[in-house]
Amino acid sequence: MSQSSGVLHCNHVDVAGRRIRAAEVAWDDGQVVRIDELGPENPDWPYLLPGFIDAHVHIESSLLPPVEFARQAVRHGTVATVSDPHEIANVLGCDGVRWMLANAAQTPFHILFGAPSCVPATSFETAGGRIGVAEVTHLLATPGIGYLSEVMNFPGVLAGDPDLLAMLAAARARGLPVDGHAPGLSGAAAAAYAAAGISTDHECSTLAEAEDKLAAGMQILIREGSAARNFDALHPLLSRYPGRVMLCTDDCHPDDLTRGHIDRLVARAVALGHDVFTVLEAACLTPQRHYGLEVGQLRIGDPFNAVQVDNLCDFTVAAVWLTGTLAARDGQSLLPPLPVTAVNRFAARPVTPDELVIAGGHKHRDALNRVILALDGQLLTRDLHLPVSGPLPADDVLLIAVVNRYAPTAPAVALIRGFGLRAGALASSVAHDSHNVIGVGCDPLSLATALNAVIAAQGGLAVVDATGACDLLPLPIAGLMSDADGDQVAARYAALSAAVCERLGSPLRAPFMTLSFMALLVIPELKLSDRGLFDGNNFTLTTLEAPAA
Repeated sequence: MSQSSGVLHCNHVDVAGRRIRAAEVAWDDGQVVRIDELGPENPDWPYLLPGFIDAHVHIESSLLPPVEFARQAVRHGTVATVSDPHEIANVLGCDGVRWMLANAAQTPFHILFGAPSCVPATSFETAGGRIGVAEVTHLLATPGIGYLSEVMNFPGVLAGDPDLLAMLAAARARGLPVDGHAPGLSGAAAAAYAAAGISTDHECSTLAEAEDKLAAGMQILIREGSAARNFDALHPLLSRYPGRVMLCTDDCHPDDLTRGHIDRLVARAVALGHDVFTVLEAACLTPQRHYGLEVGQLRIGDPFNAVQVDNLCDFTVAAVWLTGTLAARDGQSLLPPLPVTAVNRFAARPVTPDELVIAGGHKHRDALNRVILALDGQLLTRDLHLPVSGPLPADDVLLIAVVNRYAPTAPAVALIRGFGLRAGALASSVAHDSHNVIGVGCDPLSLATALNAVIAAQGGLAVVDATGACDLLPLPIAGLMSDADGDQVAARYAALSAAVCERLGSPLRAPFMTLSFMALLVIPELKLSDRGLFDGNNFTLTTLEAPAA
């Protein structure tokens, strides 16, 4: 890597001042020391921007540890993230958060972590960690922690849950922001949620919902992740509410990360006609203001975290600096790969095909059973009531199972539609938020084979084809992340996803990401935990048999 000093002739993009000037920009010891304006914008010179910021991303969802995530993200001009480590916290508790902090400390990439507020996310599932008020209070005082992570239990906030209110008070006492997570919440309920001190939401899927929360005083993060994609619906907010909107990916799998990051959202927004300064404000400045990030705006005295692009249309990244040091050039990361020591918690036992059989066989009957309807590109599901009592792949009704990874217990089994498999199965130890082992399959044998491959590896992603052959991507770090090179992980992940779509017939754009959310109980309507089916609308466990009409 280069020295942390230099001089560059460029078009200096002053986002806050909404102006562009040809300039000589100099930095020394990682800090901007001089900006000499040389005249109006010069179309023959490159453009220098503040670095992009992902305002809400779970690094674990990239299947990479922080040091390797940084190597991949910096290639696209990302210089910082606001990251909730609640995935690893659900597996390892505070020890997992500390592991992420220690790993991130090895990279010059800027990562602001939050103190997880909902570990476990609910009392209706088994997690490996538990973070209460005392732990949150301690974490909020820890260097590298700068906010209270997304408060997913919005019913608890509205009901005045004393532990949640104590966590909110602990964040307020330190002057730290609080992230929200309230899909579908609107009206008086959204106003009450915001009034509790919660300042953001990244779960909006419609303009009406987002504008309701903006009216309540919240800031909105437009999310475009690997499974949940809300940019097309929400991008008008950029121009309507400048300074109150940010961009994020939330959950970005490794193959998507190799193709682009916040840079692609910026290019899309500008192509849709949004003012370039307004878009860059959302991508570069608003997260700094809201979270107190000290990344800089390319002013004299700021740390030199910058992105060089050839133009302000496609935003192809030519170079990236982290605190004055060249970190990427022409799409290649200059950050060195670093060894990682794996940590984990895994006590699941293998399952048998007999444990995955739903009583009643495969025939139709008059009684209705609940079937989870998975929706492509959404974390939300629907609660279908269908006259089926077992898997019917021809009708896209498949088996879904969740296995407690923290204790040797029997699996929970239900039915699901939307994965479209014609044969075989897929399974994963990435299952938000408790990260038990989850799988979907056409038949009990295929599903058991996939689940047991993940269990034997103590974490990973598995695909079983029509012949029973199994392919696996191991995830030895907490069953969530790989210790391999990011490009290799992306290629393996892409190959597994292609196998699910091309060989097994799934129509989903991101089948593993969609699978990971089928156990996320805090997102309605119907999900499956290791303890059984969960009604997300009424926030309670429910039965496979649907009520009579």
